Amino acid sequence: MSGPQHDPSLYRDRDQVPFQRALISVSDKSGIVELAGSLAAAGVELVSTGSTAKMLADAGLPVTEVARVTGFQEALDGRVKTLHPAIHAGLLADLRLEHHEAQLAELGIAPFELVIVNLYPFVETVRSGAPDADIVEQIDIGGPAMVRASAKNHANVAIVTDPRVYPLIAKAAATGLSLMQRRALARDAFAHTAGYDRAVACWFAGEPVEELPAAPAAAAAPAAAAPVDAATAAAAPSAAAPVAEAPALVEPGEQRPTAAPAPARADAAGAAAQTDASDALPDTGSATGLLRAVGAASLVQGLRYGENSHQQAGLFGLPGGNGITQAELLHGKPMSFNNYVDADAALRAAFDFTEPAVAIIKHANPCGIAVAAPGAADAIASAHQRAHACDPVSAFGGVIAANRTVTAAMAETVKDIFTEVVVAPDFEPEALELLTAKKNIRLLRLPAGYVREGSELRQVSGGVLVQQPDTFEGFSSHTWRRVSGSHVSDAVLADLEFAWRAVRSVKSNAILLASGLASVGVGMGQVNRVDSCHLAVSRAGERAAGSVAASDAFFPFADGLQVLLDAGVTAVVQPGGSVRDEEVVAAANAAGITMYFTGERHFAH
Repeated sequence: MSGPQHDPSLYRDRDQVPFQRALISVSDKSGIVELAGSLAAAGVELVSTGSTAKMLADAGLPVTEVARVTGFQEALDGRVKTLHPAIHAGLLADLRLEHHEAQLAELGIAPFELVIVNLYPFVETVRSGAPDADIVEQIDIGGPAMVRASAKNHANVAIVTDPRVYPLIAKAAATGLSLMQRRALARDAFAHTAGYDRAVACWFAGEPVEELPAAPAAAAAPAAAAPVDAATAAAAPSAAAPVAEAPALVEPGEQRPTAAPAPARADAAGAAAQTDASDALPDTGSATGLLRAVGAASLVQGLRYGENSHQQAGLFGLPGGNGITQAELLHGKPMSFNNYVDADAALRAAFDFTEPAVAIIKHANPCGIAVAAPGAADAIASAHQRAHACDPVSAFGGVIAANRTVTAAMAETVKDIFTEVVVAPDFEPEALELLTAKKNIRLLRLPAGYVREGSELRQVSGGVLVQQPDTFEGFSSHTWRRVSGSHVSDAVLADLEFAWRAVRSVKSNAILLASGLASVGVGMGQVNRVDSCHLAVSRAGERAAGSVAASDAFFPFADGLQVLLDAGVTAVVQPGGSVRDEEVVAAANAAGITMYFTGERHFAH
């Protein structure tokens, strides 16, 4: 016997499903009155069982007992109460199918969009030393049936099994949840019932009954319909350890609560093992630690789609993370997949500098990067004006990152430019007033102590690549080697140092022209360095004359350098290391320009 199959064309789209009717049946009643109150205030009909219904009614909430829905009183000491078509048809009806909707109407059964269930305390009863008869009574039957039915029908129903999710559900009471969010809940629900059944089987087998996972956040979602957290397959076995953090189900763009440390597991003697809360967070500075952290990542929010509208996507947070994922959306529509990618790239570019700096990013490449002009009255506003001046055409619809608080003066320079996102450590009240007048701009405030992980990874088929990030820790131009021309002035050297930092954020092959501590032309992402040079010079126009240039990797031939020389570039910094370095240096000497070799490249792919 197998389940029915339907023509895919018959399914109607159901992404955001508002809550209209909720089924509540909980043994752990902590927080349930508050959640039910939020749901009732949003107009959600409450249906509940036995003692849960009594608690809600005693709290003055409108609630319908399950027996009134089924027309059947609880029987056999409560063993039979929800196992009824009037309940399970409402849980299992796939309202994407017209004939399911019609049949439900014929039966006079209303569907449920939200189910809140937690199971009988079986493990706790076993550990209490209770007699076998009492333990058997704590084997939940109706609860897992409701959980599994709702999780199977996650296309229409949100299933909640963890009380720590309640505050997040309350926030979504008026809007419901997206398909991605419901799928994450279904994943955790099936993992929860699997752990529960495993505990029961262990007890029958006379084996130790282990504590159930608090929140199976590392469980893999099926790849065919939802993204898998990045290291599910590649993480070390320890990455699958339970994480005491509820899946975040906030509305897109809102924030999840900070992760709690994992609960202590009882040792063989039954005593709780004491662990330092800091030990529960993987060290993301190491490759192994980062993989463990990614394996323990949990869904922060479902995204409307991925890079393109036909790709599903979600944002996952690392335990203890303190970066763009944890930033607070102060204004605007929810962040998109591409917004997050560009905002993170912009942050990294801006925070490559210790001086007040602004980076403007489009498709993960900089349109402009600048630090404040010396002596500027408002440093961060100056940095933005200069960054925008690099390429105003490309900056349209870009993402801006500042490494200082956004001031009213900077907001004045931003407000008349179409901008997708502005992300910064903070915003002055006057800046917020100016920018929130723009409906479509997103304003993100970084978490206090924003920091990037000490390792970074990229997925490849069958695994992940992990590396240390490319940073400027310990950077000094004193290690550079001058290979042509004369000593440059302090101002030119400062421009070369700026260009060398800025070119790191440009996709290879990368050429960046700079003048006065600001980019004036960027050539990025070309498959040969000559084209990148042409692009940088073209973007700079007349500003190329007298500028300096940075190349992320060596010039394999002198032809790329010659493009820069012909445009009037006066000094160049590059890694060196080509078999034709002598040819390149000879061209620099013939033009009378200064060239430095750094001995270190800045590829970015």
